[in-house]
Amino acid sequence: MKLDEQVVIEATIEDIIYQNAENGYTVCTIDYDGEEISCVGDMLGIYSGEDVKIIGSWVTHHIYGKQLKVKMFERSMPKTVQGMEKYLASGVIKGIGAKTARKIVKHFGLDTFKIIEEEPLVLSQVTGISRKKAAEIGEVFHAQYELRRAMLFLQEYNITPTYAIKIYKHYKEKTMDIVKNTPYRLVEDIFGIGFKKADEIAYKVGIAKDDPHRIKAGVLYILSSFSANGHTYMPRALLITESMQLLNVHEDYVENGIIELNLTKQIIIKNYDIHENGIPMTCVFATSLYYSEQGVARKLIDLAALYQKEGPKDIEQELQMTEKELEIELVDEQREAVKHVLSNGVTVITGGPGTGKTTTINAILHMLGKAGEEVLLTAPTGRAAKRMSEATGIEAQTMHRLLEINYVREDSNRQMFNKNEESPLEADVIIVDEMSMVDIILMHALLKAIMPGQRLVLIGDADQLPSVGAGNVLKDIIKSNKIPVIRLMQIFRQASESAIIMNAHRINKGEYPVSNEEGTDFFFIKKSAQEEVRDTIIELITTRLPKYQGFDKLKDIQVLVPMRKGPIGVNELNRAIQAAINPYNELKLEKEYRGIIFREGDKVMQIKNNYNTPWKIYSKLGMPIDEGVGIFNGDCGLITMINKETELLTITFDDQKVVEYEFSQLDELELAYAVTIHKSQGSEYLAVIIPIHSGPPMLLNRNLLYTAITRAKKLVVGVGLKETLERMVDNNKEIERYSSLAMHLKQLL
Repeated sequence: MKLDEQVVIEATIEDIIYQNAENGYTVCTIDYDGEEISCVGDMLGIYSGEDVKIIGSWVTHHIYGKQLKVKMFERSMPKTVQGMEKYLASGVIKGIGAKTARKIVKHFGLDTFKIIEEEPLVLSQVTGISRKKAAEIGEVFHAQYELRRAMLFLQEYNITPTYAIKIYKHYKEKTMDIVKNTPYRLVEDIFGIGFKKADEIAYKVGIAKDDPHRIKAGVLYILSSFSANGHTYMPRALLITESMQLLNVHEDYVENGIIELNLTKQIIIKNYDIHENGIPMTCVFATSLYYSEQGVARKLIDLAALYQKEGPKDIEQELQMTEKELEIELVDEQREAVKHVLSNGVTVITGGPGTGKTTTINAILHMLGKAGEEVLLTAPTGRAAKRMSEATGIEAQTMHRLLEINYVREDSNRQMFNKNEESPLEADVIIVDEMSMVDIILMHALLKAIMPGQRLVLIGDADQLPSVGAGNVLKDIIKSNKIPVIRLMQIFRQASESAIIMNAHRINKGEYPVSNEEGTDFFFIKKSAQEEVRDTIIELITTRLPKYQGFDKLKDIQVLVPMRKGPIGVNELNRAIQAAINPYNELKLEKEYRGIIFREGDKVMQIKNNYNTPWKIYSKLGMPIDEGVGIFNGDCGLITMINKETELLTITFDDQKVVEYEFSQLDELELAYAVTIHKSQGSEYLAVIIPIHSGPPMLLNRNLLYTAITRAKKLVVGVGLKETLERMVDNNKEIERYSSLAMHLKQLL
């Protein structure tokens, strides 16, 4: 028995030690050459007495010793009366224990399973089994039979047990029929299965290259991929070209697929003069995104037009009193912002770092409070909401929590909220911070819960990167010139003393940042080779920055990276930093998943919205004090425990939410010692390190650099090539994001 050597073993399952019904993780024993062997792996639905063929490898557990790690398995029903009796007594059918199993097998012998499958009511001949009980036994046995068939069927298509379990849990007895006839449904229904895997299955089951289902699935996949990159629509010509390349079919097939999808309302096609040059464009939308942009435009216009209440009669006197009571002095643009909020239905306030957005919010809150108006504060992420609470002294909630995200079906990727048109938010004024992060779907959900007569205040930095999700909400609202926008431009004295803030504004104006001056909080370390950049970053995290200002290497320092791939991309940097600050330790458990090692103590990030994941917050004494559901793209935390027996990984997030992940859910996580600049939006870190070396111009631009720098509170360190830094400042070409909210606002007005 050589370790890691792949073996094929045929045996009978002796005993089930543990089985997780959710993800299929199983610990069982088999008799192998007279020796009792432990097997571990995904073996959903197996029971004692079943005959199995196992493909796996020998491993040594640090506590339990030698084990057979199961990669694939095939099963067959027991063929002996002893095996049948053991199978029925294993608990496979509720209500049948060892005694009843013995009586059934004694009565029917080798025909036992045939009777249960084909004529279950005959079981009532056995003493103690009623006709009702006999029917129930037949139903459960049939369900187990369907599960076995489905798992065997899915293994034929090289679907791993983890995904086979997800597929079966979603489709149940329809699994084989759906996978055979409409395999492209897997792309939409099963997270982690992409078009290429579904296409591979389709090829094996004999679906033709030009099959209409394949064409439509490919078009929807391209459109969905485009939406995942932030776009709300796709130019029709580009959609056709991309689909032809993916599907390797003639243009006519793609055209027909697009027409049919449009007829069935799976997509929306519109001809718009959407660009400033006035050239008409045929735009193809995912249906939900089209109606979201249209809905947001309509609601903003209604909120702005239908608000009639006047502000305080002597607003200047009220402003002066507020300045005196808060011991502040507002500049003209801040005063304008306050006045506008008090008298209008919708107000946008935008400005860069150090321009007094927080002071303006506090003045607004003070005056609204004196007027007896109820205010709700919200932001798109937990970190942003927490910062808002700290800055104002008033509780701010995430938008998902404010809207009361609801339990949704486990097989659904849609977000649902209790707060909507039928149950709107109860407040006079709703203030949203970090608006640049809000995507069109979330904005639509928020506006559904706000009624005409209520006021909406949108605050954000329009020069930040747009949202991770689809849409360009803040920029489109400003671009439309249909909603009042107050721009805060003046940099205040205290902020002007920070090189971080001053350099952010310099970069925004196309000027190069100033670094390495005495007493500065902005440094640049020149390194030519990418390996030198990597090694310098690790040195900064492990020794230099902790010594410099006592920064905690896990909590206070964040590496922000322009791109994912390459020697100093997110993936490689995460491996290098993990090895440096949280290396292998026999006292720390770890789990490898798709090439990533997750280890106790690791810093990790959630990379998809999961609206069903339950969380709890515990007191210092370990008592639960709050609970809810929903973990969202960009949430970060630390792995506090890994349990290989229960196949659970526990994370404590930055907002103290504690979540247990099944191993089958680890595709929702990645290491977060280094994260992309896009993923850092809405977050603030005491110290930020930015590798700046080489890469495509579309990624290395001014907007990206500005966003990275403004994430830092106390220190920025750039490492790499100064000429690349300067090229980023010079490159003011942002990646074009196709969105139509501005156009909808203009059309409706």
